[in-house]
Amino acid sequence: MPIVAKLDELGKPAWIALMILGFMIWWPLGLASLAFLIGSRRMSCWHHDPARWQYKMDKLQRKMDSAQSWMSGNPWGGNPWGGNPWRTPSSGNRAFDEYRADTLRRLEDEQKEFHEFLGRLRMAKDKAEFDQFMAERRNSPTPPSPESPPQN
Repeated sequence: MPIVAKLDELGKPAWIALMILGFMIWWPLGLASLAFLIGSRRMSCWHHDPARWQYKMDKLQRKMDSAQSWMSGNPWGGNPWGGNPWRTPSSGNRAFDEYRADTLRRLEDEQKEFHEFLGRLRMAKDKAEFDQFMAERRNSPTPPSPESPPQN
């Protein structure tokens, strides 16, 4: 019985072991076994079965539809709170929910004002440094230009 038939009976692990052993003994032997495996399609992951690919595409489409319905707020699509998925769920107490919404809005406004303040602070610092540079440049003596003749 030929060695190829015996390896086919053992399956993929035997072929992988043969390929690794080939690389360990002499790299061209391992490369030849790899080329043989690819060319003969002995590894089932290289088989292009249209039904298998169609199943994967259908599964991906179902996942995309589910994610889209969750993002749109469809209560049957997986979003447990309904509405905007980025919003916090209701606690059941309207007064507390309003207080929380007002507090979050106030904090967002303060954060925006703080970032604007930091921007103005950076601008003032940059302007002060630029003004200092310009003042030093104006007050420094000008070096003689290379085109003018030396004065004796």
